[in-house]
Amino acid sequence: MSLGVRGWAGLARSLVIYRARPWRIARLARFYATLLEPGDLAFDIGAHVGNRARALHRAGARVVALEPQAVLHAFLARDLPPGIILLRQAAGAMPGVAELAVSKLHPTVSSLVPGRVAAGPGFGHVRWDAREPVEVTTLDALIAAHGAPRFVKIDVEGFEAEVLAGLTHPVPWLAFEALPAAPRAARACLARLAALGPYRFNLITGEGDRYALDWTDAAGLAAALPRLTRNGDVYARLD
Repeated sequence: MSLGVRGWAGLARSLVIYRARPWRIARLARFYATLLEPGDLAFDIGAHVGNRARALHRAGARVVALEPQAVLHAFLARDLPPGIILLRQAAGAMPGVAELAVSKLHPTVSSLVPGRVAAGPGFGHVRWDAREPVEVTTLDALIAAHGAPRFVKIDVEGFEAEVLAGLTHPVPWLAFEALPAAPRAARACLARLAALGPYRFNLITGEGDRYALDWTDAAGLAAALPRLTRNGDVYARLD
């Protein structure tokens, strides 16, 4: 695959950020082991360069990883450990085909809804300079094909609420990215999960592995979102 200078630079940049510190993957694996038993199924929705899929795999999970970007999917197909199921798909509210806006230099923020990301602070330097048609599936379809997961991780740059709209039954654990640039998307995710089941919520900022709050309900987590100054992951636990 011919990436061009920007494509190679973007891939290298992501690898430096997410893979150049292998102890972070080990630390994430230890954290995921608190959520998962060996052999549990986990979905990694938006696998990027595979750091989370690797951590889930190291924690003993069976992993189904989705990555729609052609460049990143090709990399993961060569790089992921054997046993991880890799699909070149996005997840959404319904199956079909959608247009992915790709930032070659910053592939981590490629998105099906780039306007939501670009509207926030800190993204003025980002250009979404390519478009790719991508196949879209749903969480329900993935469950029908692969089984019910213990844990679902969703990191899709502002499209998280649409991913959760494709889930009609609660799963024990989920985590979705919350962007300061897209607070409505995070609130929509909270509302969707609260409608699916009696979830409790917490927050981890950045690439950390420590909860920032006491476990709370959807309203309590929503009240904490305005104080979010960097990307974080909202964890949802089914009580």
